[in-house]
Amino acid sequence: MSAPVLEINGLSVEFRTNHGWKAVTSDVSLDINHGETVALVGESGSGKSVTAMSVLNLLPKNARRTGSVKFQGQEVLAASEPQLRKLRGQGISMIFQEPMTALNPVYTVESQLCEAILSHHKISKQEAAKLALKLLQQVHMPNPEKKLKHYPHQLSGGQRQRVMIAMAISSEPQLLIADEPTTALDVTVQAEILDLLLELQQKMGMAILLITHDMGVVADVANRVFVMSSGNVVEQAKTEQLFAAPQAQYTRDLLDAVPFLGRASTRTRFAQEPDQNRSQEKSNVLEFKNTVIEYPGHRRQPAFRAVDDVSFTLKQGEILGLVGESGSGKTTIGRAAIGLIPSSGGSILVNGADIGSADAKRKREIRKNVSIVFQDPASSLNPRVTIGRSVTDPLRWTGTKLTNKQLDQKARDLLESVRIPSDWASRYPHELSGGQRQRVGIARAIAIDPLLMVADEPTSALDVSVQASVLQLLLELQSTMGFSCLFISHDLSVVEQLSNRVAVLNQGTVVEIGQTQDILHNPQQAYTQRLLAAAPVPDPVVQRQKRLQRMSLAG
Repeated sequence: MSAPVLEINGLSVEFRTNHGWKAVTSDVSLDINHGETVALVGESGSGKSVTAMSVLNLLPKNARRTGSVKFQGQEVLAASEPQLRKLRGQGISMIFQEPMTALNPVYTVESQLCEAILSHHKISKQEAAKLALKLLQQVHMPNPEKKLKHYPHQLSGGQRQRVMIAMAISSEPQLLIADEPTTALDVTVQAEILDLLLELQQKMGMAILLITHDMGVVADVANRVFVMSSGNVVEQAKTEQLFAAPQAQYTRDLLDAVPFLGRASTRTRFAQEPDQNRSQEKSNVLEFKNTVIEYPGHRRQPAFRAVDDVSFTLKQGEILGLVGESGSGKTTIGRAAIGLIPSSGGSILVNGADIGSADAKRKREIRKNVSIVFQDPASSLNPRVTIGRSVTDPLRWTGTKLTNKQLDQKARDLLESVRIPSDWASRYPHELSGGQRQRVGIARAIAIDPLLMVADEPTSALDVSVQASVLQLLLELQSTMGFSCLFISHDLSVVEQLSNRVAVLNQGTVVEIGQTQDILHNPQQAYTQRLLAAAPVPDPVVQRQKRLQRMSLAG
């Protein structure tokens, strides 16, 4: 057997702080063979990305590394900066988690691809432009000639990720490091990106180091898995062996926390009620009646119809899951439900009042009974305001008569209700983890005791164990407080776990709606079947069958 393309032995990384050196990873060892896909998994803070960044010395200046990192048998830790520049891209390339921040917003796709090409190839600009087009064709970019002239913000998330992959393979690397390459993508786009990576791997023979917390993705593409916890590798095994018989308790806990489509104990409370007439007597908290929502065009361009003739109801105490691909209209519907976007036709009724066509004063009155939990708590919380102030701001906005002292106590009570210590009220968002910030977002949403809550992808960026705790908390609060919830997600296993009913959106139209079990286990529409076929399952055997099913549907 040939030597591994990458060999890491006893790698430890420390960061210098005001209190001395702090260890982030300790004695990490792993290897990757030519043409192999190795997954590095674990929760946030486990040291996955730090380990990957150490390979190319992309760590901040206050970091130091000890141990050994060998690429093609050559030691990397002792490499000079010129040697590292040559290695980066030519030998080892990297795909970053968020392409929107990795790509420069002020340059076109073509200029950024050409810059990457010219940094590794001694060719003319004209030849670089031809190669850039060829690379976009290679990553199956739709209409590549047109997309070359676009800026990053004009592309979808999947298209931006394809540009990142094109840049990464421009120098035909022997090792590709993919850091959470599909985290924020819909299941169908995620499946396309994974298929693309495997296709390129077969054509180019490169090895892939995949960093992820999505065990469904691991089951789909990885040959071997290394599991990290608290900076240490706690287990390594072949993929089938790891899923069938995990040895470390941490690995077992990690797999137990993964939502599994078809395995969840679905909370279809309405369907389980012995007296079916009781659900019929429930009042409608939210009604969309033949709703049309359009975004105005610019520079004589026609208006874009994001939602077209959508009708559905959300009853008191019910959770309705809203699923579909990016651009299907999910978030537009969620924002329109709380009056952030006006309707162009039809009506949107919140507790009987039409919020879609209401004036500003009337909308403020209606919003006293509605709240929203956003996808990214880091950007939705004011970094200059304490979390105690943040959770009680909705009360101030709705004209509360509580005194400052009473508001302080209310903040503490709200934080306790989402299992955050009340004495943390004086902390700021940056002092909390992602899961803790999302709990603050939920506390803020329940502050007004809402009739309706819109949850827009509230757990998509969280680790599986943190996601499980946040979902359980949301379900407990909803059961206790009885609010209705419009739950927007692209994770079908999470929707199965929470929702009473599911509505499937495609290009602004509801193509299927019904009880959760019926929609997710006996879909009638081809679009829904395609969504389900693309959803990754944390089981290598099942995932192989799903891959064959997806290929047959595509064919």
